[in-house]
Amino acid sequence: MAQHREKPMAQTNMSARRSGFSKSLITVAALAAAMLSGCASRDELTTGGIPDDYRQRHPIVVAEAEQSVDIPVASTDRRLNTAQRDMIRGFAQNYGSRATGPVYLLTPEGSPNANAAHQLRGQVRAELAARGIATSKIVNSSYVTLSATDAAPIRLTFVGTTAMTSQCGQWPKDMINDFSNQNYYNFGCATQNNLAAQIANPEDLVAPRGMTPIDATRRNAAIKEYREQSSTIEDVGGSSSSSF
Repeated sequence: MAQHREKPMAQTNMSARRSGFSKSLITVAALAAAMLSGCASRDELTTGGIPDDYRQRHPIVVAEAEQSVDIPVASTDRRLNTAQRDMIRGFAQNYGSRATGPVYLLTPEGSPNANAAHQLRGQVRAELAARGIATSKIVNSSYVTLSATDAAPIRLTFVGTTAMTSQCGQWPKDMINDFSNQNYYNFGCATQNNLAAQIANPEDLVAPRGMTPIDATRRNAAIKEYREQSSTIEDVGGSSSSSF
C-alpha cells in the first residue's frame, strides 16, 4: 500500500512566499509601465532644434510672376548696339522656356530719351521676332516716367512661371534678447532666393522632364574604343605596387 509523504511546513511556506513575491513584482512592473505611458502621453515638449529648418521657413514655390528686362537707351541712340541685342536675346530665351502669352514692349514718355526709345521700338520688335516670338504676341505700350531728367529704359515684360520664395530682410524677433537657441528668422533666406534664381526651368521642381534620345554614334564610338583598347590602368601607371 502506497504511503503519502506530507511536505514539511517550512517548504510549503517558502513556496507560498515565492509565489506572492512574484505576483508583487508583476504588479509593480505593471503599475510602473502604466505610469510611464501616462507621462509619455502628456509630454508634448519638443527640443528647439527639430522644427528649426530654413527650407520650411523660406520654401521655394512655383508661381506666376512678372518677368521684366530694362534696356538702357541714350538720347542719341538710333540703332540697337551689341549689348542691347544681347539683352533682348536673353529675354527671348527666358520667355520661350517660361511663357506663351503676350510680350509687352513699353517705351517711356516724358523723359529726355523718349524720342530715341520710340525710334528703337521697331528694331526691338524685329529682334524679338527674329528670336522666335510671334509679332502678334508683341504688344506696344508706354509708361510715364517719374522724373523728367532721368533717362528711362525700354521695358520688356511677360507673365510666366517662376521659382520664388519669401522676401528677405524680415526680423520679427530681436536677436540679442532671443534665447530660444534657434536660427534667426532671416537665416537661409538669401540662399533660397539665390537657388530659386538659378533654376532654369521652374517646372523641374514639379515633375521631371522626359529623357532625351541617346546619341548612338557616340555610344558606338565609346564601345569600340573600349573593345580595341589594349592597355590597362596598370600598363599606363606601372605594375609596381606597394605591399603593406
